[in-house]
Amino acid sequence: MTDISLPIRVSALYRFTPFEDCAAIQALLARVCADHAIKGTLLLAQEGINGTIAGTDAAIAAVLAHIRALPGCADIMVKDARAPSMPFHRMKVRIKREIVTMGQPDIDPLTGAGHYVAPADWNALIDRPDTILIDTRNAYEVAVGRFAGAIDPGTETFRDFPDWFRRQRDTLLAAGRQPTVAMYCTGGIRCEKATAFLKAEGLDDVHHLEGGILAYLEAVAPEDSRWQGECFVFDERVAVTHDLQPGRHALCRACRRPVSPEDRGSPLYVDGVQCPACHGERDDHQREGYAERRRQIALADARGVAHVGAVQSSRTD
Repeated sequence: MTDISLPIRVSALYRFTPFEDCAAIQALLARVCADHAIKGTLLLAQEGINGTIAGTDAAIAAVLAHIRALPGCADIMVKDARAPSMPFHRMKVRIKREIVTMGQPDIDPLTGAGHYVAPADWNALIDRPDTILIDTRNAYEVAVGRFAGAIDPGTETFRDFPDWFRRQRDTLLAAGRQPTVAMYCTGGIRCEKATAFLKAEGLDDVHHLEGGILAYLEAVAPEDSRWQGECFVFDERVAVTHDLQPGRHALCRACRRPVSPEDRGSPLYVDGVQCPACHGERDDHQREGYAERRRQIALADARGVAHVGAVQSSRTD
């Protein structure tokens, strides 16, 4: 259960809805966030809004009231968590081409998304032998945890997903079959867009997990769960388990990938400097910079103040 004693509310949200004047929305939304000392990132595009924000309960309530007054956002999906301190350093309201980047400008989740499946009904769908289960997240997220039997596309970014599907299409549709496809992601936004893409590619029986993994982990009891491992999240919790409790993973401050307890025991792991996944991707100059940042963070901690380098940027799903 969410610990309401923690003072900071962290709200992740998204909504596919047409925005005609993103610049006007951006200006007013940035002002409301500033007036209420909200921090995080909100992305705006002609297809809608996506992001994560943090602040006090009253501040978040005020900003959400403003967002719900935007066109098509009255029933926007919001997933809440708690934090002991502000997890973000600044507030950014940005205009983008897409609120989650797939690189397929003709895809419209508003009119072409697949069937929503509630967490309570998800097990029955993925337990069917004719269901193909696909994880739409990036490879480093899948490594932390996934649904049993799910296909891992091994993508580095969501933009890679369409090419992966087109390469695998003949295998997935072998012998002309039209399978039931179920897809999922962290909070719902990527799989909603991915189902619209598959439908545009000619598949009809396509489904996605409403509210994503986070909704499932909150709603389904561990003894009934098909989830294996932890779920990577884009904030300082790093990963969560059932009931959205903090998991065992930490964050590599060099590459921003999740680091398991086993990886933290590796000789290739240096706190704040490198992890086994990125040790070969950085040069000595970069590692020296990371080590100096780690030293500055330690000094700031000793003085009881926050350091910019200790705060994770508010990436979105």
